[in-house]
Amino acid sequence: MEYMDIRFPHLGIVLDHVGRYISIGGFPVMFYGIIIAAGFLVGLFVAQREAKRTGQDPEIYLDYLICMVIPAIIGARAYYVIFSWDYYKDNLLDIINIRHGGLGIVGGVAAAILVLLIFAKVRKQKAALMLDTMSMALLVGQIMGRWGNFFNREAFGGYTDGPLAMQIPLGYFEQTGRLSEITGAGLMDHLVSVDVGGQTLPYIQVHPTFLYEGLWNCLVLLVIFLYRKHKKFDGELLCLYLMGYGLGRFFIEGLRVDQLQIGDTGIAVTQVVCVCVFAGSLITMIVKRRKAAAAGGTPEKQC
Repeated sequence: MEYMDIRFPHLGIVLDHVGRYISIGGFPVMFYGIIIAAGFLVGLFVAQREAKRTGQDPEIYLDYLICMVIPAIIGARAYYVIFSWDYYKDNLLDIINIRHGGLGIVGGVAAAILVLLIFAKVRKQKAALMLDTMSMALLVGQIMGRWGNFFNREAFGGYTDGPLAMQIPLGYFEQTGRLSEITGAGLMDHLVSVDVGGQTLPYIQVHPTFLYEGLWNCLVLLVIFLYRKHKKFDGELLCLYLMGYGLGRFFIEGLRVDQLQIGDTGIAVTQVVCVCVFAGSLITMIVKRRKAAAAGGTPEKQC
């Protein structure tokens, strides 16, 4: 028996068969990878549209994407592996296996920003303006990328009976060898019984934190989209992105059962990063806006 359904009981949504891959020539291509790739391409489209609006060369962003993709994936994987080293130190070959997930978006964003700074210097572009342009593109990519977590049945939280509660059959984790994730998170103590074709089966019922983050990022994207014509300095949209994403991710990370932690401290590393990024971005924004006001108080000219 296959256990491929995903349910949102309080919304009345039952998805009977949610596969993880498509087969091409007998080779499985994971939806996770397809969605990540699509996120890069849609992000490029958004960046190029914004580049046209601000008088930049849109083709610059295709060149940047080509330079950025591999470092961003490496950065995201490195972030995940470093803080999951207890597992990977004994399974070194699994470090390069990303087909089943295991990318830390924080590491990916950090790598993308670093590559952009180098790229802008080499190509003699305004780095701060490029970072503003990429802010919306990054959010679009993140919103799409979270649906890769949905297909992989990962990045969820603890038990909840809230309106967006998501149910996944316990049998799925038994079949895929991931039962330890459930037991380690204490979810075996909160199993719910679901009638499936006259048969009662055990399910976990959890916070769909991937969905929470996607919805929050949609809100942050809307704020940046509405604010972009009123910015006071180049780099301000990046600050808004980092503050908005950091704020939401801090609280959402607290719900997740797969937190990457700092050693045995029980402290979620991503929450620490979010606090630092939020504080740094807020201070930068306050200082830069005061300087802009002192210089005349008018937004920088945009095309």
